[in-house]
Amino acid sequence: MTFKWNTHGMDSVVSSQQLPALVCLSHLRWNFVFQRPQHLLSRFARERRVFFFEEPLHDSQEPQLHVTRSPEGVWVAVPHLPEGLDEQRAMAMQQLLLDELLTRHAVKHYVSWYYTPMAMAFSRHLEPLAVIYDCMDELSAFRGAPPALLHREAELLVRADVVFTGGQSLYEAKRDRHPNVHAFPSSVDVPHFATARGSVQEPADQASIPHPRLGFFGVVDERMDLELLAAVADARPDWQLVIIGPVVKIDPASLPRRPNLHFLGGKNYKELPTYLAGWDVALLPFARNESTRFISPTKTPEYLAAGKPVVSTSIRDVVRPYGEMGLVRIADTPEDFVRACEAALAEEHAAWLPRVDAHLATMSWDSTWSRMKALLDGATRQRREEAPVRVEALNEQTT
Repeated sequence: MTFKWNTHGMDSVVSSQQLPALVCLSHLRWNFVFQRPQHLLSRFARERRVFFFEEPLHDSQEPQLHVTRSPEGVWVAVPHLPEGLDEQRAMAMQQLLLDELLTRHAVKHYVSWYYTPMAMAFSRHLEPLAVIYDCMDELSAFRGAPPALLHREAELLVRADVVFTGGQSLYEAKRDRHPNVHAFPSSVDVPHFATARGSVQEPADQASIPHPRLGFFGVVDERMDLELLAAVADARPDWQLVIIGPVVKIDPASLPRRPNLHFLGGKNYKELPTYLAGWDVALLPFARNESTRFISPTKTPEYLAAGKPVVSTSIRDVVRPYGEMGLVRIADTPEDFVRACEAALAEEHAAWLPRVDAHLATMSWDSTWSRMKALLDGATRQRREEAPVRVEALNEQTT
């Protein structure tokens, strides 16, 4: 078997940093949407080497690994595999490419950080100093989830030293499955989104859209309630609904089309505050189904940091705490959603914003990263102390 190794901007000098490297195995792509993994791993990259190994693209004649270094300092590795491979062959190729990545970068002491349990199939042979599972979503409930996902997650939970969850409801679903589970709901980069409260230049593709504007940014997929979106647009044709984000896993032809519905496509993370600044209300029009049962939308605190009133359907991790604290309006039926938007448009912000800011002050990404790092470092120390006992127990559980 011949492998091609493509690198862009790869530095051949091995880092002299003493902290163990972090090897992340992810179902998400680094350059897709800037969200939880990017916020956390960018911070880890300031102090240690971080490698982000993505799911493969099946678009190559021979196995290849394209490695680039992101502006945040993260090494992003994208496997390119031939089409038509069976699962066993695809996993074997990914294992070889992953091993070659670690060899080429002289990665000997490292922590394994998982976003997808499916990566267990080609990484269970690794010998990290610790294993972290950052469970940001209930992936088994998403459209197109692999049948083997639940089995692989069970294996990962056996091997993990620490489990993080992306929200409170997901924590409640996982806490009885592992002895060391910690809830880390979505955090926020307040200074970045707070720029929307000031004077910013209007993006060209939004500038001509009249007010009032009600907006959403994020991935447009099976989690969005398209019927609700259409009903709101029909009920108030004078409102302009601005939808920003890539369309994924659903047919773009299924999107509702109305004169006052504007799908502007995906935008760069840096651009988002410039769009938010021109909205009158920010929306979370999520469907209530299995795929949204455990979500904790990162955009909730981002909208609030921009100083925008928010209307959401009754997603548990939005209702609690944002709805209960009176920071976000909650409504599910089209009629109630329209009424909530009307109230948001009429809202006086002077009394509301100080309460928003007081809550957001407790949930920065820096703080979340710092607490995760402490747990990671603790797990590494404990693994070193318990290494002989752990190996014997692990062998018994997986045979």
